[in-house]
Amino acid sequence: MKPVGNPELELTPQRIVTELDKYIVGQAEAKRVVAIALRNRLRRRRLAEDMREEVTPKNILLIGPTGVGKTEIARRLAALVGAPFIKVEASKYTEVGYVGRDVESIIRDLVQQAVNLVREERFAAVRGKAEEVASERLVELLLPPLANRRRAPAVSAEEGAAEADLRSQRHAEARAKVRQQLRDRELENELVELESRESPMPMVEVLSGANLEELSMNLQEMMQNVLPGGGGQPRKKRVKVSEARRLLVQEELNRLVDMGEIKAEAVRRVEEMGIVFIDELDKVAGREQAHTPDVSREGVQRDLLPIVEGTTVNTRHGEVRTHHILFIAAGAFHISKPSDLIPELQGRFPLRAELSSLRAEDFRRILTEPRQALCKQYQALMQTEGVTLVFGADAVAEMAEVAFQANQAAEDIGARRLHTVLERVLDDVSFNASEMPGNTVTITAEYVQQRIGDLVKNRDLSRYIL
Repeated sequence: MKPVGNPELELTPQRIVTELDKYIVGQAEAKRVVAIALRNRLRRRRLAEDMREEVTPKNILLIGPTGVGKTEIARRLAALVGAPFIKVEASKYTEVGYVGRDVESIIRDLVQQAVNLVREERFAAVRGKAEEVASERLVELLLPPLANRRRAPAVSAEEGAAEADLRSQRHAEARAKVRQQLRDRELENELVELESRESPMPMVEVLSGANLEELSMNLQEMMQNVLPGGGGQPRKKRVKVSEARRLLVQEELNRLVDMGEIKAEAVRRVEEMGIVFIDELDKVAGREQAHTPDVSREGVQRDLLPIVEGTTVNTRHGEVRTHHILFIAAGAFHISKPSDLIPELQGRFPLRAELSSLRAEDFRRILTEPRQALCKQYQALMQTEGVTLVFGADAVAEMAEVAFQANQAAEDIGARRLHTVLERVLDDVSFNASEMPGNTVTITAEYVQQRIGDLVKNRDLSRYIL
């Protein structure tokens, strides 16, 4: 999904829902809630500065079983506006002792994602120029300028001038020919001698914890800056033209963009448009009880609270304020419930939407309607082998019913069950596709029954196989 050209004008809540509908089936309530939240962020940018600072995002809690689209809604929402996005599992902050990783690492990872995002955008803007410069440098490596060649024996002035003109003309023609061959990728396997700087051996990270990770990265950067030549020594090596082109383009891209500007823009985007998706929040729901103290889960909640409320986090790219980052939390809440969260954290997620379990009809739509629907994916995969894969409407309905029944009989894993069903149905086709180019394979309801009918009837077996 590409960011819309002018989001402030084009991304109305209705348009946001329409875009989400292209990738996610159903869940209208959740789509409506996130659409309003995103639109309010865009509205906030139009406010006067004093008012803008006071308007904070209304964080969202998505409640529903696994595999119904919670993560996908948040991910597609961020992609709509090109916002920095990161998904974390709340439960992983309980893995080491009472509390696992420092929760501030969420923001540090988000900033790094933003830096990568902005850098790729800037690279894309100047890539054409970088490729032109790299191509000219390749021409010089393959056919050095005449001035770098050994001079011919001395001759008379007139003969020398005529010879020089002729040599220059032939050399220009040869360079033009080489330039064209490079464009046509005819010299990819030729070897050229390229000077590069070897990066110093990376420091081994033997320390754990987010603050110590930051320290390790900063020390590595500092050592690279202190050592001569940025920590690397120039060294000539012979590489193929294809590899030399890649290295030269990357070198030119790094020269054409300003990393300082990239970092500043990345921090700004995180602060203004960043989205953090906190999954499995229900697994840290619960408070200390007199008979069963659970310091770990409540400890994670209390550690999450500052960054959700708004604080300043030190990162390798600068200080980041989290006051206007949008936090979307999610969880099944089968055993616990949102009210089991500590009151302070509950208050920081004022908007809630419940996502419904998927029915057979939903599975049918998921198989065929979204832009990258599962059936379309498998058709594209088989087409690479020259095999045309056709799904009959009855086959789609049968696979949807099988997935629904399997979820009912075993654990409800939502739309993820469709991957298992499709793999079982298409096992023979996938295995033999490379031996049958040019063939057309039609999947019917009878074919589906032949492949997995017995598994569905045997409930005990379906728990393990499907």
